[in-house]
Amino acid sequence: MSRRSTAAASLTAAAMALPGCGGVSPAPSAPLNGESATAAAAANPVTVSPLPGTPDASAASQISFLGESGSRISGVEVVGSRSGAHAGVLHAYSTGTGASFLPRRPFLAGERVSVRASVRTAAGPRVATTTFTVADRAAVSQVQFAREDGDQRAVQHFLSAPGLSPSSVTITTPARPGASSGYLFLAPYQGEGAPGPMIADQRGSLVWFHPLPAGQAAANFGVQRFAGKPALTWWQGRTLRVGFGVGEDVIYDAAYRRVATIRAGNGYEADLHVLRLTPQGTAWIDAFAPVHANLASVHGARDGVISDSVIQEIDVATGLVMWEWHALGHVHVDESRVPPPRGSYPWDYIHVNSLDPGPAGDVLLSARNTWTLYDVDLHSGAVRWRLGGRRSSFKLGPGARFYWQHDGEFQPGGLISVFDNAADPPKEDQSRALLLRVDSGTRRVSLVRQFINPTRKLLAASQGNAVRLTGGNWLVGYGRLPSFTEFDRSGHVLLEGSLGRGVQDYSTSLARWRGQPPGSPSVALRRLGTGGALLAASWNGATRMVAWRVLGGQAPSRLKPLLTTPRRGFETTITVSPRERYVAVQALDGAGNTLGTSATVIG
Repeated sequence: MSRRSTAAASLTAAAMALPGCGGVSPAPSAPLNGESATAAAAANPVTVSPLPGTPDASAASQISFLGESGSRISGVEVVGSRSGAHAGVLHAYSTGTGASFLPRRPFLAGERVSVRASVRTAAGPRVATTTFTVADRAAVSQVQFAREDGDQRAVQHFLSAPGLSPSSVTITTPARPGASSGYLFLAPYQGEGAPGPMIADQRGSLVWFHPLPAGQAAANFGVQRFAGKPALTWWQGRTLRVGFGVGEDVIYDAAYRRVATIRAGNGYEADLHVLRLTPQGTAWIDAFAPVHANLASVHGARDGVISDSVIQEIDVATGLVMWEWHALGHVHVDESRVPPPRGSYPWDYIHVNSLDPGPAGDVLLSARNTWTLYDVDLHSGAVRWRLGGRRSSFKLGPGARFYWQHDGEFQPGGLISVFDNAADPPKEDQSRALLLRVDSGTRRVSLVRQFINPTRKLLAASQGNAVRLTGGNWLVGYGRLPSFTEFDRSGHVLLEGSLGRGVQDYSTSLARWRGQPPGSPSVALRRLGTGGALLAASWNGATRMVAWRVLGGQAPSRLKPLLTTPRRGFETTITVSPRERYVAVQALDGAGNTLGTSATVIG
């Protein structure tokens, strides 16, 4: 038997047959209150990744020991069934909650790896173990999605910032009384216009844009807190036609400088779906892992390829993997709503697309291709319960069922929100944002509220999100369409808009932001037939400025104030007298203080 056949057979046995690998029984793996998981964690407070029973770990896996603050790891023994004993080095997490063992050489595809280590905790010495199987990774096509047609008229252009050409933002319903304050955070790609993270105000005017190179895209753009301060975060990379992204996650500060880059560990590349920062300085991300597998038992190819969804918690300061979860180790393939393809095209059987750490040592995952939300125990990796799909742990009440969903999140009061795409293919005639109540006693789920656009039937074939705003409002992003709508708690529309035709935007958010770009404002001059000149001024990312002061004179060293004019959108244009040989502008805040002065140009 070839190495590939051996690895595929191992994966088939682990992921499709063994109850110990989770997901086979319709019942949840632990009680809904998580008591069994809590008892297990108390007995052995250190979680070892790859988790026990993982059927397709990377050959480049580090061994992660995540425990309590002050946990000390020693005496690590790592043995591969074919590769033998592995030497390596231990590197501690910056959080003080454990360490990763980095083997000096990779494991071999198809082999079984056993791990044992001594752990010193506040409760005394413990032994930490895990056993996992190494996958035979599959190469997949790197072809990206074909560019969709768009509308050149819906692209923004600026005289003073010729390098910025994002999609226009059209506000179809201006902000009404009760609308939340803040800026819109979008990441347009596809269609016409440059791709990249973009901030716009609620009138649709550009505030900041970061253009990406051709062939790159951004996703999950918004404001999070990093090192105790607000920061901009997003994923950037290539979006492959096989259904996932390959790239990295980045963090930028209020001066629009990159302060951290988050890369997936263990030989993976970060996918576009998940980026969650924690107050402890860690980041939750996702990755896709195509591996060879025998899919004959589910009417697929014997020499097939299956795409596993992988979740990692990364120590941002060190880049070490602190925790790793594989769907194939815990969710049976027969839960998929997508039939396996024939041939070598990868079967995206689960497609995890969101993650939300919970309050009880758990994490909520949304899986588009099983129509299910999974509550996963962080210590064991087992599924505590399922909401939706073929094996729901709950009975869903009227209106509570969802299809092809995104963005499942825990909400205050024991509620859960989710964006119900209801396509693709269509299962309903309109996408919705749902607020659900989960009753662990009766094991029933009821619909508390739904948010549906009352005037337009918006059916998002992919992507999308639902964000709870301050005061009880909700912002719904429709992903591929790409429209966005703010609702009040009763479902009335408070704000609505969209990007250009053919443009896509994985998620939309709204938040307050205060940015002060480095450098100077940009200025450009265009001569007019009347003898004067049109002065254009902008400052990409400046949120505090409210006015421009124009300076002019006969020499660069003898400029004097000529006039002050309010800022009008991203770029303000001003007519300048031909008498002024040299001109410049100053950006002013609300108190009239100078925030920055442009270069001097010849009038």
